Amino acid sequence: MDISWLSAILVGAGCLALGYYIGERHPAFFFFQTRKAKETSVSNGGKKTKPKETLEIEKLADIMDDFKMVLVVRNDLKMGKGKIAAQCSHATLGLYKKLLRRAPKALDRWETSAQPKVVVKIESEEDMLVLQERAKSLKLPTHITIDAGRTQIAPNSRTVMAILGPVEVVDDVTGGLRLL
Repeated sequence: MDISWLSAILVGAGCLALGYYIGERHPAFFFFQTRKAKETSVSNGGKKTKPKETLEIEKLADIMDDFKMVLVVRNDLKMGKGKIAAQCSHATLGLYKKLLRRAPKALDRWETSAQPKVVVKIESEEDMLVLQERAKSLKLPTHITIDAGRTQIAPNSRTVMAILGPVEVVDDVTGGLRLL
């Protein structure tokens, strides 16, 4: 009786150690494998849907190491600190979700770079859209958060843009902006 109880504890401890080891070595391996299988098997009226095309940033993830995210906040909206924090969170999550499906290597590269995030300010919506076009021309993924307008600002206001990519390329787009 005592031996079976002890062996159950040893087996459980071994499984825990193995799980920890695999999690440390390959943290997203199982998640991405499962996610990919689900995306390709979804059907739409009997037709299989194709996952969205991989983003160009994936190629840069193979050859460049240090990635960062820059959050560009519109200064002209005069948002409060809490509002800015919420909008930055929305922008980060929006870009993360986009990359999770379409550029997992780039996302992994950013995560292994300690997920650096820099917050800068820009003076107008027009300037933000010009900056987005510059990022797109360099094949950097972006996400612009559009506010619902329930609190401080008008509905459908573009508040924050998130950009992610290799440090050198992102700095080429946002390097001239001042920290918030």
